[in-house]
Amino acid sequence: MTRQELLAKIPLFESLTDDDLNALTIRLEESEYAPGDVIFNQGDEGTSLFIIEDGAVDICYGEGAGNITLATLFNGQYFGELSLFDGAPRSATATAAKPTRVIRLDREDLVDFVHKNPAAALRIIEEMGDRLRQTNELMSRQVSRNVLQEQEETLTFGQRIADRVAAFGGSWPFIIIFAAVMTVWMSINVLRMANFDPYPFILLNLCLSTVAAIQAPIIMMSQNRQSTKDKLLAENDYQVNLKAEMEIAALLRGQSELLARLAVVERTFARRGE
Repeated sequence: MTRQELLAKIPLFESLTDDDLNALTIRLEESEYAPGDVIFNQGDEGTSLFIIEDGAVDICYGEGAGNITLATLFNGQYFGELSLFDGAPRSATATAAKPTRVIRLDREDLVDFVHKNPAAALRIIEEMGDRLRQTNELMSRQVSRNVLQEQEETLTFGQRIADRVAAFGGSWPFIIIFAAVMTVWMSINVLRMANFDPYPFILLNLCLSTVAAIQAPIIMMSQNRQSTKDKLLAENDYQVNLKAEMEIAALLRGQSELLARLAVVERTFARRGE
């Protein structure tokens, strides 16, 4: 795939003409990274758009134990496009996942291109408007993952049995049935209707001890699974909140960029009209 075709795949530039793409292509610069090399860190000044020619790049947010891999990008994909317009600090860290070659478009080159090609700038702004509308639509209908349902689908037969036994053992029906069985058992032996377990009910004590010995580890298994569920829910809530925060920030930046680009185009056409 040629570099012009790589540029054309980026939504911001897909409406540009071949001449516009050629003018941008000659401004691209190539860089290579070894596995583990940091392309840019979260918080760094944003000055460039990167397109992956070969390799893979991990996009991560946070540091240390709170580090989350938001996406892994491969050949033909791009990242860092927002910095072309606002030069704001990077919102995530980009790291080469394997030997990677990227091409870079710097903000200064794009600004110079826009000043010399106002019609191309208008097409870019139209694409930004479309992207903002698509983002609004996605944010209005996207829902978080149902991690509990996903886990339920992976349960083993033994785990399902443990959950059902624990649920029944902690219910009123179990207490009522258990009390009724004990009452009938002791009544039969006390009233001499049968004499298979006379007072002090040694056989009954043995049965109760056996039931308790079996039930205790089953309940612990179910409690451990409940603890796992709680951890999954907490992690999912954190990731959903983090993603929502980043999407809102990106949406606000995109709106600011759109207004700024519109102002540039208006001034450009005003000068041409004069």
